[in-house]
Amino acid sequence: MAPVRLVVAQVRGLHGLNGAVRVEVLTDRPVDRFAAGNVLHVEGDARPLTIATAEPVEDGPGWRLRFREAANRDAAEWLRDAYLEIAVDRATDLVAGAAYWHEVIGAVVRNAAGMELGRVADVYRVGENEVYVVRGGPPGEFDMPAVRDVITEFAPERGEIVVDEAVLDLGGAVVDAPEKTAGAKPRRRPRWSRHGKGAKGADDAGDAAGNAGDAAGDAADAGDQAGGAAGPEA
Repeated sequence: MAPVRLVVAQVRGLHGLNGAVRVEVLTDRPVDRFAAGNVLHVEGDARPLTIATAEPVEDGPGWRLRFREAANRDAAEWLRDAYLEIAVDRATDLVAGAAYWHEVIGAVVRNAAGMELGRVADVYRVGENEVYVVRGGPPGEFDMPAVRDVITEFAPERGEIVVDEAVLDLGGAVVDAPEKTAGAKPRRRPRWSRHGKGAKGADDAGDAAGNAGDAAGDAADAGDQAGGAAGPEA
């Protein structure tokens, strides 16, 4: 199986004169993803960016990365605002029962009787738990926590999630999606690199991954986001 490229960071600025960049972390596994020697790529670009050094920013969010291919500030200028991806082998990167967020987004959500309640439109995390935003069905928009009490069958590989509708208590007033503002640009979802835990892994701590069509990248990096409940490894 071909490697999956997951978005794990976005460059937010340059730091100093030696080519270092400050990145927003889009992965639950920055220590692993940003290890020295790992190769990243600008989204959609084949040129390698080999990590020379990486460290968390001491006085704020994010990490500071330096690449062997960018020896000075001028050489790193083209990375400004770029999404950075890492190539992973899905078979070894995910635990059994897990999925990247980009694989969960778009899945049909059904109740036990098979009635469609909507589709997963977005994923976000609250503490250690993932929450799926479901839209387009009779109940209107609702948030669905990815826990065992709610999800009875987690099958993003076939585009389906089965839930216990009674636990969700969807009998309240319908919540419609907010109207789009004229001229507003659509929000780009990165590939997070966090693993969607779903029914099998709902009680396990983990990350996930996707393109922000999804970040799984990935992560649920994942999550990173891939290109990641289940975009950014996660």
